Amino acid sequence: MAKVTGIGGVFFKSKGDPAALAAWYRKHLGSTLSEFGGAILRWPEDRADDNGLTVRHLAGPGSKWFDAPLMINYRVDDLGEMLVQLRTAGVETVHGPESHENGKFAWIIDPDGNKVELWEPKAWDEKNKAG
Repeated sequence: MAKVTGIGGVFFKSKGDPAALAAWYRKHLGSTLSEFGGAILRWPEDRADDNGLTVRHLAGPGSKWFDAPLMINYRVDDLGEMLVQLRTAGVETVHGPESHENGKFAWIIDPDGNKVELWEPKAWDEKNKAG
C-alpha cells in the first residue's frame, strides 16, 4: 500500500511582497534561501533518491499555482499506486500525474476544497522529465 512519507513542501502566497516576507523568515527564523528562492530542509531518514528534503517557497500574490493562501505538498513513495488508491476511494485527481526534473506530481482536492499536491521525489535531473 502506498503511503505518505513526509511533508514535501509548504507553499503559501505572500499577501504583499514575497521578498520582504522571505527576509522576515530569514531574520526571525533563520530560514536561508537557495538560489531558486525557496528554503530546503533536509530529512536524512527519508530513503528517496533526493535524500529526503522539504521545500518552502513563497509565491507572489498573483500566482496561479494554487488558489488558497496555503497548499501542502505530501511526499509519497509511489505516486502511481497512491493515485489508484485515491481514485478507487472516489477521490478526484484535478491534475497530473506529470513528470518534472525533481519527480512526479499530481493534485487532488480534499473534502474542504483544499488543493493538495502529491510528490514522488527524484533527485534533480533533466532525464527525470521523461519518466
